[in-house]
Amino acid sequence: MMVVFDAELWEWDARRADSWVFVSLPVDVSDEIRDIADVSPRRGFGSVRVRVGIGASTWTTSIFPDAARGRYVLPVKRAVRKAEALDPGDTASVTVELIDL
Repeated sequence: MMVVFDAELWEWDARRADSWVFVSLPVDVSDEIRDIADVSPRRGFGSVRVRVGIGASTWTTSIFPDAARGRYVLPVKRAVRKAEALDPGDTASVTVELIDL
């Protein structure tokens, strides 16, 4: 499964000093991923392995369920934000491909 969407980068309030920045996957996409992940072996914190692309940057990471938002969230590491000139509040075009399911 591969999805492309636009999302705003946001900073996790609980870890502001550590600069954890995320994008939230769309609700409908999160629901579909949850359905797929429910039949696969569970990973830590309910995470799902993904391959991600933003601009010219690609990397492998995990997305995590966020009960408060009712969707999966994707951490966007500092190196990617720097390479793509992105800050919290900016909108990025994101490609997410599920792997290992």
